[in-house]
This record gives sequence, structure tokens and C-alpha cells, in this order.
Amino acid sequence: MRALFVGGVVDNSEMDMEGGRPPIHYPEDSGGGHARYRLHQVGERADGSIAYAVYGAPDVPDAEVARVAEERAYARRFDAQPVRPPEVSGAQSIDDRGR
Repeated sequence: MRALFVGGVVDNSEMDMEGGRPPIHYPEDSGGGHARYRLHQVGERADGSIAYAVYGAPDVPDAEVARVAEERAYARRFDAQPVRPPEVSGAQSIDDRGR
């Protein structure tokens, strides 16, 4: 799975992540008391696997992370459906266009 970052010092950066489910924060546990990137969206493939995870910097509003993710066309690029993780909100799909 690919981790994609919006905002902050690593804006527009990517990295490979191991595991089946992305952590809610990245880095997972820095122990330093610093604000961490928060999971905003995952890209779910038709088979249920996760293709990507979008993390937003602490100072970037949710709506801006969603706008940037759409602008960068992560869902199309990874052939996946954008979904808000249940740990972030109770909502399922965040694609308002009904796709």
C-alpha cells in the first residue's frame, strides 16, 4: 500500500507501507509529543484490499485534504474507491458523485 501525504513538510510525498490496514497516525507512535499526520482517506480496491492511504498534516483541514486528494486523482491513479476509514468517522464512501 502507498502512503500519500498532504500538507506539512512532506507535502506531495509518497512511501510504501507494510501491512493490511494503515495506522490512524503516521508515524504511529513517535513518543515525542509532536503532532502527527492523521489518516483521512483510504483507497479500497474491488477485492477489498487497500491500495493507498492519504494522511493530512495536523494543521490542514479535512476538506482541504479531500480536495487535494481529488485534485491529485489518487483514486483514479490506483484504480480504487476513496473511503473514509471507520476509525476517522462513521461514514463509508466519500465519493459524492455516486461512483
